Amino acid sequence: MRDYYDRSILEMAEYILKTRCTVRQCASVFGISKSTVHSYMSVRLKYIDIDLYEEVRQVLKYNLSVRHLRGGESTRKKYFSEKVIDGEKPAVDANM
Repeated sequence: MRDYYDRSILEMAEYILKTRCTVRQCASVFGISKSTVHSYMSVRLKYIDIDLYEEVRQVLKYNLSVRHLRGGESTRKKYFSEKVIDGEKPAVDANM
């Protein structure tokens, strides 16, 4: 049974490295909670493969450092789409 969990943890770690995805994105792909993914990547992976753990940790650290940017961008898109739905003409944005 433990081999099954170890293999799934390694699959998740490889997926995170390949796609550089966030914990939430990984959780939705594998159909488990984000807390479980975070626990697997920050605690259990260390005991399975320390080198892989260090690589995944760097990706998760980067995702944490740009989290505020992702949140701001999604909020901007939300309000931009609401203006279009309400019939208002949104200001032209060169960054979109």
